[in-house]
Amino acid sequence: METKILSFEDLNVWQLAREIRNVVFERVKNFPKEEHYRLSDQMIRSSRSITDQIAEGYGRFHYQENIQYCRQARGSAYELKNQFITSLDCKYI
Repeated sequence: METKILSFEDLNVWQLAREIRNVVFERVKNFPKEEHYRLSDQMIRSSRSITDQIAEGYGRFHYQENIQYCRQARGSAYELKNQFITSLDCKYI
């Protein structure tokens, strides 16, 4: 049986991005204090941007606009991936 998508919250990709956002929020709590306004803040903003862009794209009227927001969400996801690599290199995670 097929699930109807009535909202961006029904999208599997948004649900996964939400989980990632929640993980990021919990992980950065353990970062050093000096990273509060640097890496941890940037990681929170990047993770929020992913879900924000998916939601905004879903709300757009034209398909091409939706695609553009999905591209921006993908860019934020790659930015977050790089920030996780930085966190790993700095031994914060």
